[in-house]
Amino acid sequence: MQHGAHQQAQSGAGLDYDFRMKTSAERAKVEDIFEYEGCKVGRGTYGHVYKAKRKDGTDSREYALKLIEGTGISMSACREIALLRELRHPNVINLQKVFLSMSDRKVWLLFDYAEHDLWHIIKFHRAAKANKKAVNTPKSMIKSLLYQILDGIHYLHQNWVLHRDLKPANILVMGEGTERGRVKIADMGFARLFSCPLKPLADLDPVVVTFWYRAPELLLGARHYTKAIDIWAIGCIFAELLTSEPIFHCRQEDIKANNPYHHEQLDRIFSVMGFPNEKDWEDLRCMPDYGLLMKEFKRSNYVNCSLTKYTDKHKIRTDSRAFILLSKLLLMDPTKRLTSEQALLDPYFLEEPLPTTDVFSGGPIPYAKREFITDEEEKEDPSKGAQATTSGTVAASANVSGDATNQPVGKKAKTGPPADYAGMSDLHGGTSQPGGSTFQTSSSQMPNTSRNYSQQHRY
Repeated sequence: MQHGAHQQAQSGAGLDYDFRMKTSAERAKVEDIFEYEGCKVGRGTYGHVYKAKRKDGTDSREYALKLIEGTGISMSACREIALLRELRHPNVINLQKVFLSMSDRKVWLLFDYAEHDLWHIIKFHRAAKANKKAVNTPKSMIKSLLYQILDGIHYLHQNWVLHRDLKPANILVMGEGTERGRVKIADMGFARLFSCPLKPLADLDPVVVTFWYRAPELLLGARHYTKAIDIWAIGCIFAELLTSEPIFHCRQEDIKANNPYHHEQLDRIFSVMGFPNEKDWEDLRCMPDYGLLMKEFKRSNYVNCSLTKYTDKHKIRTDSRAFILLSKLLLMDPTKRLTSEQALLDPYFLEEPLPTTDVFSGGPIPYAKREFITDEEEKEDPSKGAQATTSGTVAASANVSGDATNQPVGKKAKTGPPADYAGMSDLHGGTSQPGGSTFQTSSSQMPNTSRNYSQQHRY
């Protein structure tokens, strides 16, 4: 009996020690674990992002630490945390840990560190183009980037998640390391579940998606929009990769925060795509702002506009599989746009060069690493810090017209728990990527979509 009691006491002591060690680790302060002072790489919608390393040297990995400012957490931050704790896919950013500091009420989010993003990559090639240097984005790289973006979005859509803010700044690309050249979709602050909304999504957020990447149905006031809005944004990103220019850039000076309708943005879309034909878009008359559209626009002004003519200017052959896929991603009618699954099976991905898991295809990475931002620089030039998104990437889209804003507008910070995600669990896997360097995309070789992902991803 005494021996049994002694063993039980020892076991209890062991459990108590383990519990104390666990709770102690959970209470550990970020500044005690990570070295990040002077390593700010960006400022997002609701916090600062730092490049960090472990002080104890237990690993040599680089991390991204996002500090959420203020007391309490905005609803956007709550939503992002709730989603990221559930989502697991190689092409979706992975939230590793949340640190809560009770003494100063600070909240820190820990992610792996991504050295690059599409905003910087496209900017690099646009600058080379402006200087008349032949440094086009490699075709193999464009294809690999697009495939991985679609794969990540396919996973989100399978799990009833709309991203709603896809743009180059929110597409991270891993630098040197075990995940070299891997795409990570970031910034889930505007994401929503769309399976069974209690009210139209437009009632919750009348204005979503950065203007240049906003689908026409959103601009015309659609209240029950679908995952097709993400596909349109991906089409815009694809066009930007092909040309090094935003396809639908426009002036955005007079944005009304709570009004999704935007004349200048619609004009830019029609100037490239042509005016929508009601025969091709059957529900056009049902759009809330259809009357305003017909009042402010004349079809005759756009008779000579088409995607074919736009791509001709950029020397993209209209018989190429890249153009054909682009045209199917940028259909005006959201019901006719390709789904992410259909896009992944497109013949474009079956012709050489095939997409690879490393978008740099094992070659040298020509893009500069992120620069650190000092508080003094941020005060002198606020745009430096403001270029970071909530995920720590540069968020100001290529400002071709010189005055464009690049964040969804009309967002008010709300505090409180993410009630709409409280019961979210058991998310299933999306389209997986083979362990080899080349993806197999034919229907007979479509990767298993039922597996769960435990790999580490991005912020």
